[in-house]
Amino acid sequence: MSKRTKKQAFTNVEVLDAGAKGKTIAKAPDGKVIFLSNTVPGDIVDVQTFKARKAYYEAKATVFHKLSDKRTTPACEHFGVCGGCKWQDMGYEHQLYYKQKEVTNNLTRIGHIKLPEITPILGAAEQYFYRNKMEFSFSDSRWLTLEEVQSDADLGDRNALGFHIPGMWDKILDIKKCHLQADPSNAIRNAVKQFGLDNNFEFFNTRNQTGLLRTMMIRTSSTGDVMVVIQFFKEDKAKRVLLLDFLAETFPQITSLQYIINGKANDTIYDQDVICYKGEDHIFEEMEGLKFKINAKSFYQTNSAQAFELYKITRNFAGLTGDELVYDLYTGTGTIAQFVAKQAKKVVGVEAVPDAITAAKENAQLNSINNVEFFVGDMKHVFNDAFIVAHGQPDVIITDPPRDGMHKDVVQQILNIAPKKVVYVSCNSATQARDLELMDAMYKVTKTQAVDMFPQTFHVENVVLLEKR
Repeated sequence: MSKRTKKQAFTNVEVLDAGAKGKTIAKAPDGKVIFLSNTVPGDIVDVQTFKARKAYYEAKATVFHKLSDKRTTPACEHFGVCGGCKWQDMGYEHQLYYKQKEVTNNLTRIGHIKLPEITPILGAAEQYFYRNKMEFSFSDSRWLTLEEVQSDADLGDRNALGFHIPGMWDKILDIKKCHLQADPSNAIRNAVKQFGLDNNFEFFNTRNQTGLLRTMMIRTSSTGDVMVVIQFFKEDKAKRVLLLDFLAETFPQITSLQYIINGKANDTIYDQDVICYKGEDHIFEEMEGLKFKINAKSFYQTNSAQAFELYKITRNFAGLTGDELVYDLYTGTGTIAQFVAKQAKKVVGVEAVPDAITAAKENAQLNSINNVEFFVGDMKHVFNDAFIVAHGQPDVIITDPPRDGMHKDVVQQILNIAPKKVVYVSCNSATQARDLELMDAMYKVTKTQAVDMFPQTFHVENVVLLEKR
């Protein structure tokens, strides 16, 4: 066995900090960093390494000598196996502390940004049952716990309706109760699974590409709307109608019941026809009097309550007076653009996904907003000099890029345009910091505000206001 992959054990190691992607950090006796996935800062543990690199180890705690006072009892019975809520064993106030620390560290260490007085992170009022969208997968060979594998007992039913085990594309953990989405989500999921079992429906086998029931998506909204989309691997009209009728009769609160027949190798629905079986083909979300129509393929922030807070901070940072031309880059379905429109002279939104722009235009019409325009195209190509000539010199740019941040050509174009203000919304403060460093010669960070969109996870959003030096 090579030295690089040789496993090592260390005893009585103190967990010092929380790092990126939910890992915790300790130090080995040889000075190397140890990244752990099953501890909380303050724990004292024995660890077993499973990966060694020049500067660090990846390891797992095997013995706990002392438990951290930052710990709390996880609410979910699936915690530790399901990868959805990696920080459920850490008190919420400590989650917020480490999220704030990560953002600050990234901006100062990666971006080398001199920060103003930092506004404390905005925590979520609801730490559970906050998601408005969940996607579940069916499987005919559910994930087995180590205890089940080692036991001689009859394992019984092997069907599952739940989540992928982290890093395993074909392994599904059967979920009894998920604490991320409010009722009727758990009731619908459990009823569909039981109905499938009672009526001998075949659950999907990813490796063999066999079975009938493939995935289920549930979307809810603050207006009380409920959307359920069942994805079947093949058409079996009798069974399809049986299940959909059962859902409609058992859960009359479902306002949008839809299905997909998807026989291709992957579960993605964006190239599939979504067929409305009962109700509407959409639901509505509402925010400050604005209505947003959401279909099965729509992107919408998955924590509606915190999205409202995030957008208010963004609008506040922009400091609009009613005379400004605003560009909203990576506009998605135009939610931020419409949210700030009443305080701007005009808003121009740009997005690469055609369906998102179609939805943005439809929602603007629905809300009778006439001072917004939306354009589709790859940002690094469409956001050029000709675009500025055609649509005007912006006073304020709002940008909310994907996790990878902005393309360097987009950053350069912002510098070329040199608006008075840039409001940068990010779901990845590391790439945000990289982009801010590129803009640092021209712009000064005057405000920064982290927002916790996803309690019990390590994810955090951050909003920065840049003003010309």
